[in-house]
This record gives sequence, structure tokens and C-alpha cells, in this order.
Amino acid sequence: MSGPGTVFRETSAQPRTESVPFSHLSLELGHLYMEDFAEGPARLRRHFAAVRPWVDAARAAVGPLPAGKRPRISTCFLIDDYFSRLSTPAELIPPLLEAAAEAGLGIDYLARESGCAVAEPGHRDRTELAEAVLHRLVESPPPGSSGFRPPVSRTGWLTNGRRTPSHRTSAALDATGAVWTPPSETGARGHSVFVDVELWSGPEDERLWSCAFLASVWQLVRLGLLRHDGQAVLAPTPWDAKEFPAEWDALPPVVRLNPLATPFTAYATCSVLPARFLPVEHAVRVVLDQVHVESEALRQVAERSAAEGLPVPTAVVDRTSYVFPPGL
Repeated sequence: MSGPGTVFRETSAQPRTESVPFSHLSLELGHLYMEDFAEGPARLRRHFAAVRPWVDAARAAVGPLPAGKRPRISTCFLIDDYFSRLSTPAELIPPLLEAAAEAGLGIDYLARESGCAVAEPGHRDRTELAEAVLHRLVESPPPGSSGFRPPVSRTGWLTNGRRTPSHRTSAALDATGAVWTPPSETGARGHSVFVDVELWSGPEDERLWSCAFLASVWQLVRLGLLRHDGQAVLAPTPWDAKEFPAEWDALPPVVRLNPLATPFTAYATCSVLPARFLPVEHAVRVVLDQVHVESEALRQVAERSAAEGLPVPTAVVDRTSYVFPPGL
């Protein structure tokens, strides 16, 4: 029965949320800048030698699984080709893989950081991935606030609480008698750890996305929670060629180096990173706490992980973990 309030929709107008395969854990073996690679193979060997014991610990932490099943763990490595390109894939990737192998580690999936900004640049199915995640941010207004402040889509800044009001800090100089108020963290335990995250710099039509925001996109991709028109993004491309290209844009955003690897996307992530990334990853957690993820994508993960007897935390941010080894 139809009426004035009836709305008809074509089935094709409601894109199906594509399902993706899942490992139990996506284990990141590192994230280095081009400057790190420029130090040579010895720098890479030191990196993987320091990473190895923590990788073993992260693997052990996954099991045991119900019914004696073996954990599905895939490894990945993110290369910064977004902020600088001091070398080429052909020059950089082989020494990287050799250094990992010397430490007894294998890299299943290799990803380019620029892919977290724009997926498939120059291709017909180009996706402004960072821009899409930006539009999914839902800011959490601090308790007791009026909710008034410029939106993150305009300012490019996202916070985990209440900012300091923008007025004079001295009552003697302020005719209104207003006094300085400190920032405060929403949900602080005793004392605040206030964070204000810059998501990009530059004009709107030439945004330079921040490392923290691209790392947030990277986490969402590894967790299998991003879709574009219902389709999964940054699906790994098998790489069977013996040589790597001379241009970064000729390399897919995510390549599968190991044909026997378990899925790239996973129920949970663990990243083994140098300590210098700690503030960046704190910012990532602020972003992940305020990203609206498609309900169908969340449902798929919840149902499949529960069926395996390994239910995931409700909050997306709680599905991520980190190791910051000393001296890395």
C-alpha cells in the first residue's frame, strides 16, 4: 500500500557493502621516511633486527584460538612516498626486502603512503581517500559546551576536548573581566592530556595531508572498514614481476608480495614503530575515536569475528595496538 509518505528506491541506488577477507592480525613491521632509506642498507638491517623480537611477541599474543585453529597473521610495511621521493621503487624496495629477510622476517604487503591520500592516482577509479575520511569525521563536543566552533572540515583541526577560549589571558587587560581557562580533555581521568590534531595544511584545493591523518586512513584500511560507493578501497594487487618500476605512481598503492599471505585486512592491527611516531599515533587515536564508519562494514566484522570465537572491541580505536621498541 502506498501513500503520500511512501518513498520508492531502485535497488541499484543502494550500493551493496562489499565484503573483504580478514586475518586475525595485521602486523606492521615499520614505517620509515625517505631520509631513513637514504642512510643505506645498514640502517634497514638495524631496523629489522630491533623489530624481530617484538614481532615474535605480537604473534604469540594472538593465540591460542578456539578449536586449536592457527592464527592468520599478515605483515605489512608502509613506505613514505607522499612527503618526499628521494629514491625510486626499483632502488629502494629490493634492499628493504633483503634486510627484512636477513632478520628472518617476510613482508607480505607493501603499501605507499600516497595511496592513503589518493587511491589510484591517474586512473579512472581514482578515489580521494583522505577527503572521504574527512567527511566522515563527527566531532565530539565537550560536556557543557554549546557545540559552537568552526567545523573540522573548515579549520583542519580536530581535538579530543575543549580548547582554551580565544580571548585575552589577563583580566586586567580585558574589559569583560574574562580570565584564562585551560583546555580540557573529554573523559579525562583525573588530569587532562589535551590534543589538537592538524589534519592538513595549505589551501583547500591544494591540501597537504598530515602524517597523523594519513596514518589514521592507513589504520582504517588495514581494519577493512573503508568503502567507496560500497566497494572496498586499496585492495592489494598481486606483484609477480621480478623488478620494481622506476616511478612510484607505476606501483599500485598496496601490493601483495607473498602469494601465500593471509588477508591484508584484519580484525585488529599492531604496529611496531620507532618511538618518534608515538605522538603521531596518539593523534591517530583521537581521529579514530571520531570517525563514523559504515554500520554494514562494522556488522560484517562483528559477525565474522564472533563466529570464530574472537569478538572484536566495539570501539574501532580499541582494535589498534602499538609497540615502540627502544633504540628503533
